[in-house]
Amino acid sequence: MPSALGAGRGDLQGVRGALRIIDLPMKAVLSLSCLAIAALAVLATGCHRGQLAFVDHPRSFPGVASKDVTFNSSALDRKMTYRVYLPQNISTGTRLPTVYLLHGCGTSFRDWSNYSDVGAYAAKGFILVMVDGACSYYVNAALNPNDRYEDYFVHDLISDAESRLPVLSDRENRAVVGVSMGGFAAVKLALTRPDLFAFAGAISPAVDVPSRGFSARRWSQSMRFRTTFGPSGSETRMRSDPFILVKSADPGATPYLYVTAGEQEPLLPPIRRFVSLLKQRSFAYEFHTKPGGHDWSEWDTQIPGCFESLMAHIHQPQLTATK
Repeated sequence: MPSALGAGRGDLQGVRGALRIIDLPMKAVLSLSCLAIAALAVLATGCHRGQLAFVDHPRSFPGVASKDVTFNSSALDRKMTYRVYLPQNISTGTRLPTVYLLHGCGTSFRDWSNYSDVGAYAAKGFILVMVDGACSYYVNAALNPNDRYEDYFVHDLISDAESRLPVLSDRENRAVVGVSMGGFAAVKLALTRPDLFAFAGAISPAVDVPSRGFSARRWSQSMRFRTTFGPSGSETRMRSDPFILVKSADPGATPYLYVTAGEQEPLLPPIRRFVSLLKQRSFAYEFHTKPGGHDWSEWDTQIPGCFESLMAHIHQPQLTATK
């Protein structure tokens, strides 16, 4: 699966080339402008068609069942769906730890089941919940009051999962693990909502997103970040910035942090800077790198180490009935 960071770059460069207008008559300028608009429409249509052509192919594992759950989110005022992996046979009365899995921007909550072997850990006694976050960074959008994705996750979805699944509902039996955008969210929630989770895994976390300035080259991305986090330098940006939050968070109350990155990915430098702040303030954490970039081929190799650490920091699952 190709990296999301480079998607469409060649196409966009072609459009920019069509927009270079130097000493041309007005008629030619108008013609080229129309061509550029048409090219953008083709690109948009191509992206839309690509989404329609998506084939859901969740992986299966021995002793593991999967299902999709649709419920009504009051925070988003619409129906939302999450996917679950859980042990196939659970004794009556048994309650198990839960791991909430957060995906990256521009992808889907289904990616966890389609591109990784994370489902195998359900056979070890975990319930895995894959959370749909669109491209929200799992925050309440600063400039769009309808996109309350943090409230949807931490209030609506967790409540729904705990009402219908055989899960343990205390902090010590909850974990959150995310990739890219989801890794950012895992870090932010660990620092701002330490009451929710005992463990936070951040695989290639996009920790620098709130601190990124405006980029003309990535205009649409900059506008999206502005809607999500607020204008550059705003209070809403600072409230979501891990580099600022880590300076005031309580290391003793923060969940254990497991941070990883690919050695060839562009996010490695900011991730290293963030990890250095964790070290300076004596947070409980570990940091690992592996060869690879910002994609599922690298992320899937990081999952075993993440879950090994997770199992050491939350209560061990028991597949027999509780008394």
